[in-house]
Amino acid sequence: MVELKNGETYSGFLIFCDRFMNLHMKNIICTSKDGDKFWKITECYIRGNSVKYIRVQDQAIEQAIEETNELKSRNMGRGRGGRGGRGGRGRGANRGAHSRGREY
Repeated sequence: MVELKNGETYSGFLIFCDRFMNLHMKNIICTSKDGDKFWKITECYIRGNSVKYIRVQDQAIEQAIEETNELKSRNMGRGRGGRGGRGGRGRGANRGAHSRGREY
């Protein structure tokens, strides 16, 4: 269920959510601010800056956490770089002021 800043609510299936909280939903029941009007919408896009509140089932949250952990464990140890550590190519990263012969 998604509540917008204007008071409307959208209940349906969340298909996609990006990092700006833009939502793509299907099979939606839209309820007006005062709750007396209802619309059935097959598909909609909701811009993230209009969202006031999102309620997600606990099962969906747990599944997302499991998928994230699975992806992290699959990608461990591949390639150069990543968080921390050294790697990469070229002259090296940030050699510092002292290595250039300057004193500060």
